[in-house]
Amino acid sequence: MNEISGAEAAVRMLQLNGVKHIFGLCGDTSLPFYDALHRLNHGMEHILTRDERSAAYAADAYARVTGKVGVCEGPSGGGATYLLPGIIEANESSVPVLGITSDIPVTSRGKYPLTELDQKALYRPLTKWNAVVDRPDEVPRVFRAAFRAMTTGKPGAAHIGLPYDVQKQPLAEDLIWAQPEHGSYPSWRTAPDPADVKRAAAAIVAARSPVFIVGGGIVIAGATEELSTLALLLNAPVCTTISGQGSLGAEHPLCVGVVGTNGGVIATREVVEMADLVIFIGARAGSTTTEHWHYPSRSTAIVHIDADPMVISANYQTDVGLVGDAKLALQGLLAEVEAIIPKDRQGCIDGRAVSARAKAKRREEFELLAFSNDAPIRPERVLNELHKLLPRDAIVVADPGTPCPYFSGYYDFMEPGRHFITNRAHGALGYSMSAAIGAWYGRPSSKVVSVMGDGSFGFTVGELETIVRKKIPLLMIVFSNSVFGWIKASQKFGYNERYYSVDFDRTDHAKVAAAYGVKSFTVADPADLASVFKQAIEHDGPVLVDIISQPLEDTAVPVSAWMG
Repeated sequence: MNEISGAEAAVRMLQLNGVKHIFGLCGDTSLPFYDALHRLNHGMEHILTRDERSAAYAADAYARVTGKVGVCEGPSGGGATYLLPGIIEANESSVPVLGITSDIPVTSRGKYPLTELDQKALYRPLTKWNAVVDRPDEVPRVFRAAFRAMTTGKPGAAHIGLPYDVQKQPLAEDLIWAQPEHGSYPSWRTAPDPADVKRAAAAIVAARSPVFIVGGGIVIAGATEELSTLALLLNAPVCTTISGQGSLGAEHPLCVGVVGTNGGVIATREVVEMADLVIFIGARAGSTTTEHWHYPSRSTAIVHIDADPMVISANYQTDVGLVGDAKLALQGLLAEVEAIIPKDRQGCIDGRAVSARAKAKRREEFELLAFSNDAPIRPERVLNELHKLLPRDAIVVADPGTPCPYFSGYYDFMEPGRHFITNRAHGALGYSMSAAIGAWYGRPSSKVVSVMGDGSFGFTVGELETIVRKKIPLLMIVFSNSVFGWIKASQKFGYNERYYSVDFDRTDHAKVAAAYGVKSFTVADPADLASVFKQAIEHDGPVLVDIISQPLEDTAVPVSAWMG
């Protein structure tokens, strides 16, 4: 009987699950795992990051654009804690990311060794599935369980802890096997009860003003075509959450755009207000999307489709709940609607006209400032110039603060699918640059753009070295205004301009990037934006554009609490 080590077993289990990229950072307790990666022929690339947070954020975005499990790893102690922000974000965003941490030897537990902490307890409330291995023969089973948990039902994140001594101990090689379906997601899809599908179809056809509000679940399930077909059949407007962007392309005649407190505008809110029935799909109907549960109102009829039964009716009394995969649910719903929908739907809203009117109003509002020559530069001008030049299939990765609401509210993503990524679950700063690394590894044929504020840049600047070392051709854009803008804007509108501890000194981001070997530009005059963006997009390596921009509290940012 052939034997292999626990570390070798971990590598083989990743290989058998179709993993091609691992993002991580080295440490003492990870040495057996790294040695196995070095010795074995496995076809995986390890991307060394400069911070474990960055590794997890990269794995998150990688999973979002590939439909495969993202993998990140880090050492015991501080490494295990630094990996957490990205794992939490992925889990709450229904993205399968596996965080692997090495750990102190099992035989050292309770003896106060360096970096000891209870990893299983730490990760338990923050992941869908979690284990710390105690024996080498457990390694294959634990990896199989983790991949199964991450990719089935509602996708989510998992954690595996590998103690140092377990990595070096032997196990039988014949224990190594994997279930091939579990390397990508969603796996083993489930469909809702047919009786519930019939009830939902009847309610939708009976409605005079049905409106869809769709979240990231549509993109995760790959259900964009099914959504389009059903919406066209009903002639019903489709609104999206921030994460739901890409459920339809912006040119689709029924795509309204983003609704809610962050990126929604009055014109898109009005579409939800007119609904007599709202169909939530792959969306949690949380505070941001519904403007704290005001739109739709509590009296609006609700049909809710989600893979997680705990989401349905959590915030709204639901007329019909469909528990299952969005693609299968929409296929079933489409068949039932086609069977009962009348040819003449007199008295129903004209969804195409409603959507066109909302988009025209939104565009008109945007264009009031999109050609502004004001300095500091207005964000609207930045988006307008960028949209003219970026390819249709570009991927934009946005941090919170200035980038998220502006790109959600006013940037038109023309192609369906995952072309916009932001960390909406917990909104930690420093996400964009690191996540863009993962997005590029997942889809290197697309132009990947990282958009951040200068506050976020300070969190993640060290990854410029990773980007240069790995020759990743990112376009990085910094809105430079020397302030934690979201908080200052909140202080302006909610606390009578009592500004406290939100301003900082300006950094010359272009010089910092140049010191790392990144081609860089500084733009203070809006007239220079077009030529600089053109050069930046055509450059064959990493490039950073530092834009001296208007502070967020002085902008017309699409955030309902500040729109008056």
